[in-house]
Amino acid sequence: MSIASYKQFCPVAMAAEILCTRWTVVLLRELVAGSTRFNELRRGVPRMSPALLSQRLKDLEAAGIVARTPLASDPGVFEYHLTASGRELGPIVEAFGVWGQRRIEADLSLQHLDVQLLMWDMRRNLNTTPMPRNRNVIQFRLPRASGSAALLVAHR
Repeated sequence: MSIASYKQFCPVAMAAEILCTRWTVVLLRELVAGSTRFNELRRGVPRMSPALLSQRLKDLEAAGIVARTPLASDPGVFEYHLTASGRELGPIVEAFGVWGQRRIEADLSLQHLDVQLLMWDMRRNLNTTPMPRNRNVIQFRLPRASGSAALLVAHR
């Protein structure tokens, strides 16, 4: 885990030492949302460097929040899953989002709109049941953002 410490025997300080390093809560958001592979996590935190992502995953693994498991079907490929302790953080991460959403000013948030991240998040929540079984492309026109964006949907 990080070298910095509050040096306090306080549960809040101890939790903050693990969870309050840069990008950690955003990475947890991705894990809570269901991303499991390194490249999926990278797509969910596109401005986080791969080296820092790797370090944060190691930190969370050392803290018992994430388990890294090799894929039997693909040697050298790993998946990251929340442990029971990590799953306990789900409501906390969601509460962060609810709290933040109440404080977002629409104009300010549009300045930081990342269309690719929006499409990535929409992909995981899209009900594909009524769609044809082949690949589908859904195009979105975003008048206040730059042009349009497309979402490729492929049934698994």
